[in-house]
Amino acid sequence: KILSVSRAVGGAVPNVGIDIKRVDPTIPVSAIGKIGNDADGDFLVETLEANDVDASLLVRGELPTSFTDVMSIVGGQRTFFTYPGACADFGVDDVDFEKMDAKMLHLGYFLLLDKVDSGDGEKILKAAQERGIKTSIDLVSENSDRYHIVKDCLKYTDNLIINELEAGMIAGIKPCHENLEKIARALKDMGVSERVIIHMPETGVCLSDNGFFELPSWELPKGFIKGKTGAGDAFCAGALIGIYRGLDEMGILTLAQKSATASLSAADAIGGMVSEAEIDAMLKEMNIDF
Repeated sequence: KILSVSRAVGGAVPNVGIDIKRVDPTIPVSAIGKIGNDADGDFLVETLEANDVDASLLVRGELPTSFTDVMSIVGGQRTFFTYPGACADFGVDDVDFEKMDAKMLHLGYFLLLDKVDSGDGEKILKAAQERGIKTSIDLVSENSDRYHIVKDCLKYTDNLIINELEAGMIAGIKPCHENLEKIARALKDMGVSERVIIHMPETGVCLSDNGFFELPSWELPKGFIKGKTGAGDAFCAGALIGIYRGLDEMGILTLAQKSATASLSAADAIGGMVSEAEIDAMLKEMNIDF
């Protein structure tokens, strides 16, 4: 039986973008992507604009707006059924760099966007760096041998922010806690210029030219976690805010973990995200030292 049904935006663009605006409303955020001329596309634009995310650079395509059905089973893994739709047709020609006024460009999700995976992702990142824009990427997790397609993009990536499974698959190293530093160094050697940030349920790590840093996950009260959908994107949003602010490695990891913790308090991807001050108050109430 399906016990409940809810509707929410999802994916890297709305999840990360809205999370950033909620944690730090002072940071200007714009969404880039392709959606359909349909009710789902309208819903996405309305939600972005309601959260003060600029949606003017979104392109309306001929295909329907992409969507994903997320099945969450208590005690089991989440299962995603996705319809690629307009997102699969998103490529470098849909990015108007002349209208883009940005310090940072985050490109996600590799392994889910057909044109991006077929070479347009590398073109977008290269064009951004040529314009002095810092780049970051993330992936979707899948059981496949396709992770090699990301390797050519790493030389145009300033910050790689992914989970341990994705990191291990790209590096060709077993994804486990003991191997995180080895995996991070392998990815940095592949061309990532500034930071390799890897998150997993137990911990988060950051490798830069300053060294290797780790922040173990906080122990949360029983019953606090309402859902894990979007937690990785929330971690990414917090890390990007930290990078934008110029924080050190532990500062970046701490803000990333704060954001991920807030996300876990709601079943959908963005419902639990609040301002940094509210997150701090919540953590203090749970006697978590940060």
